[in-house]
Amino acid sequence: MIQISLCMIVRNEESALANCISSVEGIVDEIVIVDTGSADRTKEIAAQFTDRIYDFEWIDDFSAARNYAFSLATKPYILWLDADDLIKDRDRELFLELKQNLAEDVDSVSMYYHLAFDEAGNPISMLRRNRLVRRDRNFQWIGPVHEYLAVWGNILHSEIAVTHRKDKVYTDRNLQIYLHREQAGESFTARDLYYFANELRDHAQYEKAIGYYEKFLAGKQGWIEDNIQACMKRADCFGRLGDKEKQVEAMLAALVYDKPRAEFCCAMGAHFLEEDKYEVAIYWYEQAIVRGHDKHNMGFVNQAHYTWLPHLQLCLCYDRLGQFEQANEHNEIALGYHPKHPGILFNRSYFQKKFGW
Repeated sequence: MIQISLCMIVRNEESALANCISSVEGIVDEIVIVDTGSADRTKEIAAQFTDRIYDFEWIDDFSAARNYAFSLATKPYILWLDADDLIKDRDRELFLELKQNLAEDVDSVSMYYHLAFDEAGNPISMLRRNRLVRRDRNFQWIGPVHEYLAVWGNILHSEIAVTHRKDKVYTDRNLQIYLHREQAGESFTARDLYYFANELRDHAQYEKAIGYYEKFLAGKQGWIEDNIQACMKRADCFGRLGDKEKQVEAMLAALVYDKPRAEFCCAMGAHFLEEDKYEVAIYWYEQAIVRGHDKHNMGFVNQAHYTWLPHLQLCLCYDRLGQFEQANEHNEIALGYHPKHPGILFNRSYFQKKFGW
């Protein structure tokens, strides 16, 4: 059985930290907590679980803090979590099984990262992260913000999921880090350009975001999934600015990089649905249905686009065309994926009252 060091960086996490660490009791053999300047009870709570608590002066660099935490680990494997993450019971069982049986030649284990959930608690958006790594590989974190762990070698893609339960209000902290770097005249990597654009978009600075997405794409150094997302997010910015023509052009640019993802197909379907071109919209929503996402893909996945959403939109399209049986069929399929969705339930009631189905 392998031994694992849990390495965390924290700041003002008194409301979440205990739940996070409790969820990995029995899984990890060592807990390393690096505090970057808490003013609450974070370190007091951490002390209930470990005596390995260290201070790190915050320098607007997440990678520096994470690499410091990793340097303090003593066990052969390192697991990293944020304070608002946890391992649910089913995933604990999978993790304990992994701990018992992990092959010695595995350098990193990727796990799902569940980011958002429906009313029933089912994950609707997720991605993969390299979560458990061999300490002797000395993998390093890269980037001051939106950092990533640079790994290589034999990577095992597990079925384990880490659940993200953010309980803090989102701030402009990351945006401010980028703005300060921009003002200082720092040179941005391709990854910096992409994530800076994302922060600008998230804070409704759409025109500036478009410019940074364009710089990112023009550099032709981005990861394929980031390239596709940049096209789609640039399109969203044009849409929010009211320029529908450029929105569609920006979406279509995603096809340069790979076969269409379900997210792209649903976006195209929505465009033609808005234009009352129902037959064309149907084509794109049907394409979304057949686009199963690659379970090994490390990119962001919105489960709705691969499950209930295209069926719900097909229900609407067929209803507008007067093809009610097909509309009802797709609504029932959508309901199978999302049994508590109010719009799908409304449609079922509508068809029952109108047709007695």
